[in-house]
Amino acid sequence: MPKPLTVAVLAGAALLTRRALRRRVRASPLWPLPALDPPISGRPRTRALRLTVAARETVADGVVQLRLEGRDLPRWEPGAHIDLVLPSGLVRQYSLCGDPADSSSYTVATRLVEDGRGGSREVHEQVSVGAELEVRGPRNRFPLVEAPAYVFVAGGIGITPVLPMLRALPDGSNWRLLYAGRTRESMPFLDEIENLGADRVTVVAGLPDLDGELADLPEGAVVYCCGPEGLMAAVAERFPDVRLERFAPRTSSTGEAFEVELRRSGRTLTVPADSTVLAAVRAELPNTLYSCEQGFCGTCQQRVLEGEVEHRDELLTDAERADSMLICVSRARSERLVLDL
Repeated sequence: MPKPLTVAVLAGAALLTRRALRRRVRASPLWPLPALDPPISGRPRTRALRLTVAARETVADGVVQLRLEGRDLPRWEPGAHIDLVLPSGLVRQYSLCGDPADSSSYTVATRLVEDGRGGSREVHEQVSVGAELEVRGPRNRFPLVEAPAYVFVAGGIGITPVLPMLRALPDGSNWRLLYAGRTRESMPFLDEIENLGADRVTVVAGLPDLDGELADLPEGAVVYCCGPEGLMAAVAERFPDVRLERFAPRTSSTGEAFEVELRRSGRTLTVPADSTVLAAVRAELPNTLYSCEQGFCGTCQQRVLEGEVEHRDELLTDAERADSMLICVSRARSERLVLDL
């Protein structure tokens, strides 16, 4: 056992080492380090998880379902989704379609998109049972709200966030579902959907007659829709208050050129008409965090000190948009923006 003097010397050496380390870190060009996934009002901070693909199943033509297992997983509610970090580093969002009460696994399904951005193909061709994947979330921007009646419209893989909602509705709830797909064989979970109630479920193979199928909505009904962009646009045209779930960019990130001042960095830069704020910022500050580049994950969210933002994301709430933006897709309505960077 060290003598008291020896203890004091060791303690002093440790203190000097810590002070030297702090001086070295603060002298680094990376100091201060950017905060990882900062807590933002309305969107709780979530930790990254490493989950194992425990099961893989083809549930329809071109649709694969994955069950990702872990322990004491964060709880979720119908309508929630997770960010799946694929082996290549691509980040894609998938609605949870399993049982919210199951704290040991998450279930997602993805359709192969031949002309997509590569994420679905990677899931279908490279993700197998036993693989470990990073998962972020869950988050919910498509929550099931209390209402006197519900109307659900799902197109193809868009049934995934709707299915847990239907399971969660109390007995006696007033609801109906219009489920459309290219063919019956391409529509996942069709047997379970039809067993929920033939008098409430309309299945259409092909283009649905929205005017006919959605006529005479119950008083106070809330309309939910998830599916191809064309279907959601058509439903939104008929019902402006429809609740939509998107996992594909709705608009281009291009527009007019404008200036961005990075207040803390003391730099001013130009965002070209054919580029993004993220690209311009990373040219000056390469360590700026980002991930999906589609306005879904929130990694690139930055505080806006001055200027008017044209929000093009699918994530932020109205309250968050009052003083922040996702710089991967959103742009300026004014000639200049000032960011807290």
